[in-house]
Amino acid sequence: MKDFALLIKDLDSTNSTNKKVKYLSEYFSTAEPKDRLWTIALLSHRRPKRPVNTTRLREWASELASIPLWLFEESYHIVGDLAETIALVIPGEPEAETISLHQRMEELIALRSLPEEEQKEYLSNTWMTFDHYERFAFTKLLTGGFRIGISQKLMTRALARATEQEEDILAYKLMGNWTPETTTFHDLVYSDSKEAQKSRPYPFYLAYALEDAPDQLGDPTEWMAEYKWDGIRGQLIYRDGEIFVWSRGEELVTDKFPELEGLSSFLPDGVVLDGEILVRKGNTLGSFNDLQKRLGRKTVSKKLLEENPVFMMVYDLLEWEGKDIRQRSQKERRSLLEQLLRQLPDQQDLLALSPLLPFNSWEELSALRDGAREAESEGLMIKSRQASYGVGRKKGDWWKWKVDPLTIDAVLTYAMRGHGRRTNLFTDYTFALWDQGELVTFAKAYSGLSDAEFREVDRFVKKNTTDRFGPVRQVTPELVFEIAFEGIAPSSRHKSGVAVRFPRMLRWRKDKKPEEANTLNDLKAFL
Repeated sequence: MKDFALLIKDLDSTNSTNKKVKYLSEYFSTAEPKDRLWTIALLSHRRPKRPVNTTRLREWASELASIPLWLFEESYHIVGDLAETIALVIPGEPEAETISLHQRMEELIALRSLPEEEQKEYLSNTWMTFDHYERFAFTKLLTGGFRIGISQKLMTRALARATEQEEDILAYKLMGNWTPETTTFHDLVYSDSKEAQKSRPYPFYLAYALEDAPDQLGDPTEWMAEYKWDGIRGQLIYRDGEIFVWSRGEELVTDKFPELEGLSSFLPDGVVLDGEILVRKGNTLGSFNDLQKRLGRKTVSKKLLEENPVFMMVYDLLEWEGKDIRQRSQKERRSLLEQLLRQLPDQQDLLALSPLLPFNSWEELSALRDGAREAESEGLMIKSRQASYGVGRKKGDWWKWKVDPLTIDAVLTYAMRGHGRRTNLFTDYTFALWDQGELVTFAKAYSGLSDAEFREVDRFVKKNTTDRFGPVRQVTPELVFEIAFEGIAPSSRHKSGVAVRFPRMLRWRKDKKPEEANTLNDLKAFL
């Protein structure tokens, strides 16, 4: 555990990618196999379920630190990170740490089934034996992810260096439905077990946002374009008579979309499709909110299946006849995909081919982008005809060119302190719109302003607080901001009656008075 804590400390101490890879590679070269396996799992979001809720952690930590809970809470809101707060306030008596990372993880897994009093005793005793950074790392294992700038791609690069394997091959091996309880380091990293490969997806290829006009890409005849669909990116796998559906977040979601398992009656064996899972509402597409209703449930009810049926809008073919074809050109893969879908029966309604958009010039493509929202999409995807299917996000071959966001002018009504380097500033805001003379909350946002603007708003919040609700401050409704968002849908869960997608601050409207902000009806006009 001490070595893992030192690794986290080293990674947290630098912004250099090369140094992060060096530290990780050295750790993977020297740590015992079980610790290496758990480190891979933790850095690839395979964390076990939280054994104790954070309310209890805060109560027990404040008691151990001999401070009142209100003072702990105030400290937490200033520090901005629960694990860091606990590491700071508990007066530890460090001992020589001899328990390994994998042993600590096994203890935390067992902790979930213990009575609350035994949980408290274990954590109190364990916290006291650590130094500051060990306590921080251990508590992070309890509470959430490490914000240390380690992507799975970077972690994979370091592991590839330590094990002398090709990064792309290793990235594929790390995909799939494994946990440290179901495999070993050797089997995961070195084995080529056929059974382990059966359900495993390929690493997803991700597009870069196109910030400028596409004419910078050169000859338009070298590119193809299609709509960018607003659903859940996924891979649908059919191998050895079984269907598997994976989300881009490496979550096996086959049980969330059981109708897609019906494709086992139509697909040839050894096929992997890449596409977007969407809800079908008659002849139109459902909203992202409709799709979310299918997630986060233990079971998908018959009613939900009927009200929000899904299908996959397919745009790439990664495996054909059991062979990895990612290195073939986009043009070749598209041709094979079209050939595959032509062979399938017309009636099944579970797959649709994402149509290519005809254009002969960038001006024509720009006009298609302007009409993308009317086509129920977020914008366009632009792909090089000669591109292979890569790993992760790489510039050059795949670009997403999203439509301009929808915008509305809203009034700042509540504020909270931020996190990380913004811990001491009020940077998380709640916004409202006018409805019959009252301000009605409709969105929260925390990005889009410069550091100087955040500091200026922070001063306003501190001088114009009218009420406090724990960490939240209500403020005088004076400041107006232009809020940008990607989409909108009706919502019974929100007081405003609508939910907006990806809200962020576009600019501070210092030229507007609060009474000039938009109304809720203005927002609903976007529906």
